[in-house]
Amino acid sequence: MEALKEITGLPGFNSNQIKKSLVTHIALRARQYDLFAKSFIEKHPDAAIVNIGCGMDNRFKRIDNGKILFYDLDLPDIINIKENIIAPTKRYSQFSQSVFEFDWINEIDREHVFLMAEGVFMYCELADVKALFGELQRKFTNPEVVFEVFNTKWLAGWRGKMMAIKMKKELKLGEETLFKFGITDSNEIETWDTNYKYIKDWSYLDEEEANIPFRIFFRNKDAFRKIQWTVHYKLKSN
Repeated sequence: MEALKEITGLPGFNSNQIKKSLVTHIALRARQYDLFAKSFIEKHPDAAIVNIGCGMDNRFKRIDNGKILFYDLDLPDIINIKENIIAPTKRYSQFSQSVFEFDWINEIDREHVFLMAEGVFMYCELADVKALFGELQRKFTNPEVVFEVFNTKWLAGWRGKMMAIKMKKELKLGEETLFKFGITDSNEIETWDTNYKYIKDWSYLDEEEANIPFRIFFRNKDAFRKIQWTVHYKLKSN
């Protein structure tokens, strides 16, 4: 997979420090987000695509059709490095700021807008995510958003403690890095606003390449499939 080659080829990447299953998970997720974006681009060839929390990902190269506008968005310490590796062009731009600093939204002027956020919103406050969605709905015409979510049940108690240990040992994240935002089911965000429409979801367990024993069993159980997964929404304009 191109996404897997890209991940393992990053400077400083050490596969011995990260479980193989996690690398596979990240690659399969990247591939699926590419497919979400490509599907939108097929319907809207001149769309604007926004990659929230882009990191060092080179998604524009993988999905470009020669017409889209593509925007990478991440914090300054990331973009300061990335801009020296992948230079902006006429159709590829970089926003060096928090997604919750909404002035970047005014820089995008296309009728059809698709946004994606891999591994971002679960680290954010619920109020901030709601505020972002409200701004997107007000600025754009029926924007679509694909983003990763986490199950609320795993934010506290013994489940929360297990997740904190996993993040520290397997993901090599600091103790201050915690999941804050979660939902209980894929269509829950429809309760935020009657114009937020759930389209579909995706889980790592849906993929045959997922490196998980008894994958078929777990895939059919929401208790496992919906711990950390992805949802696709349209934010209909008022």
